[in-house]
Amino acid sequence: MSKDGSSMFFPTLLSEASKWAQKNSLWPMPFGTSCCGIEMMSTLSSTYDLSRFGAEVVRFSPRQADMLIVAGTITSKMAPVLRTIYDQMLEPKWVIAMGACSSSGGIFDTYSVLQGIDEIMPVDVYVPGCPPIPEGLIHAIIHLQNKIQNGEDRKPAEKPLHEDAMNAMNYRKGIGHEVRANFVITPEYVNEHKIHLETKIIEENRNTLEKK
Repeated sequence: MSKDGSSMFFPTLLSEASKWAQKNSLWPMPFGTSCCGIEMMSTLSSTYDLSRFGAEVVRFSPRQADMLIVAGTITSKMAPVLRTIYDQMLEPKWVIAMGACSSSGGIFDTYSVLQGIDEIMPVDVYVPGCPPIPEGLIHAIIHLQNKIQNGEDRKPAEKPLHEDAMNAMNYRKGIGHEVRANFVITPEYVNEHKIHLETKIIEENRNTLEKK
């Protein structure tokens, strides 16, 4: 109903309405095992307010969740448990691999750690970084919502390289608050950014000397 009280109609297909409802009512099942879990918690806090995107109804029962967020290291002994949780989740369901460890094993290149949860389940979106920033998880959820809205077939996402998984979406390279979450920050981007900053400092020093 509009503000003047007149009725309004929005004709649509039932399938489109269903996709719209799924997109805006994702119920996450958090599986945080290490430092990435803290970043996931901060995403749900008032600072980042994930509820703006309709994905804040966290459920710790897999039968009440449809989006699994794996944040942290997954060992070989954890793998069967995680797979059981995935199998018990509602259909349709989606998986987000948050952080370098769940994406590619991270710094734990050992026999006892999975080198990415794609070894035991399909992954819809990867959030690289060690640890990733909260904006990275928000961007991943928005990306997933767009896939749901567009009705795309569920297929595994492209797995990031180990270097990208380690170095993207974090503050370790001194980029600071200029980090943007709408693209993957690769080591090449970091180097280009450093060169840009160094060039900018040189130009500022040159201008200062010319004024003197």
